[in-house]
Amino acid sequence: MLIPIAIIIVAVAILVFFWAVKSNQFDDLDRQGYSILFDDDLSPEEKALAEKRKKIQQQNESND
Repeated sequence: MLIPIAIIIVAVAILVFFWAVKSNQFDDLDRQGYSILFDDDLSPEEKALAEKRKKIQQQNESND
């Protein structure tokens, strides 16, 4: 009885893992931690500049 239940639990865990990878859940692990710490400290102009820098960095990484 325990072996089939364990197999089902492992299969569900594997499916959830592959779903998370497919839906890009692991792409940016640091953003949420930084957003908690720093978003309120930035002025709107600084936030816009940070977003521009982030886009430029992403473009540079994709070109490499």
